[in-house]
Amino acid sequence: MEKRVYEVWKGSNKFFLGGRLIFGPDARSLPVTLLLISVPSIIFCIFVARHLRHRFSPYNAGYGIMVVAVVFTIYVLIILFLTSARDPGIIPRNSRPPEEEPHHDSSVPAQARNRHTPGRQFPRTKEVMVNGMQVRVKYCSTCMLYRPPRCSHCSICNNCVERFDHHCPWVGQCIGLRNYRFFFMFVSSTTLLCIYVFSMSALYIKVLMDDNHRTVWEAMKESPPSVVLMAYCFIALWFVGGLTGFHLYLIGTNQTTYENFRHRADNRINIFDRGCPSNFDEIFCTKLNPSKNNFRALVQEEVPRPTEEAKAEDVGGDTHPKIEVDLENRQDLLKISEQHNIEEGIDLSKISRRQNDEENDSRESNDPLRSTLEADSIMGINHRASLTMTMIRSDPEPSSYGNSSSEIAADSHTNSTVTIKEAGRLFE
Repeated sequence: MEKRVYEVWKGSNKFFLGGRLIFGPDARSLPVTLLLISVPSIIFCIFVARHLRHRFSPYNAGYGIMVVAVVFTIYVLIILFLTSARDPGIIPRNSRPPEEEPHHDSSVPAQARNRHTPGRQFPRTKEVMVNGMQVRVKYCSTCMLYRPPRCSHCSICNNCVERFDHHCPWVGQCIGLRNYRFFFMFVSSTTLLCIYVFSMSALYIKVLMDDNHRTVWEAMKESPPSVVLMAYCFIALWFVGGLTGFHLYLIGTNQTTYENFRHRADNRINIFDRGCPSNFDEIFCTKLNPSKNNFRALVQEEVPRPTEEAKAEDVGGDTHPKIEVDLENRQDLLKISEQHNIEEGIDLSKISRRQNDEENDSRESNDPLRSTLEADSIMGINHRASLTMTMIRSDPEPSSYGNSSSEIAADSHTNSTVTIKEAGRLFE
């Protein structure tokens, strides 16, 4: 069964609705953020806004307080969803190293080199031109690519993200090129919601004081939820309000959170700053590029590159057929040797008969010394032939037949011919 991209995704992201929604690995913190926003709003509508409905008689303006709170809360939750459930600008990782010329680094262990780029080591950095200035980009060994400018690898999501700002645990997602706009809108909207709830709760305390001419403490005792909401919003404003101000500064100078801390430490010049109006226009008015990842697309199987072991096997071949061929050649050699021994025996018998005839006709047939030497020569020839046969049969190593069968057969035939010639010279 064919799989889709999100099913074999190598990053740490979590997908829902068949790959239509993408979250970070810490998406479990998202419900906590939802509760921190929705629960105070619900308490405000029940214990504060409900009592202010009839306090402003012209056109029943008191109902507007509750409507604004509800709409504003829904708006903040939608912006939160758009921030956390979309691709932040993930750059697709390569399945193979880039096709640039690598250099070999003998100082890197072999296991580390074979992990991603077998036998090769790519330069860690290279120079590219941005706005007329050289910018150094780094090679990501995890994604096997040279990261574009302003791109960084998120160790939590395990992805390279364009214009990486930071990884926000409150939204459970990386903040990058495609969701930074929504992230700022979420933070700034949450700040405004806190200010609104704090102001309306303080207004309700003021209304209670004016109705019965009470003091502040008496009014606060009559409406404890208002006091809790004011304290909660005051504390939250220190976080979301400070974060909103910080990102306003970053947008005005065209920086990211990551670049701000890094450039401050390295005293680098910001080459991306085009002026405050242009910087704000770049963030809020430019069209967002579509995602570079189609998470619902079917995975296309790639032909794997042959490994070093496979290449070695292709070059060396299988050794079992070679052993079988050697065994067959060995049997053929045994047959050839036996045939030569039989022919050699026939030649020896002829020589022996000729010797007997010559002995009968010779005058020196009674010489015992000559007879003894001739008998010893014949026995030596037979012993040498049998020894050659034994050596061929007793060889235990098939690989020892490194020479071809024709060479061994030629040697056996040569040995047999030499033996017959020696026997002939003895009887001349």
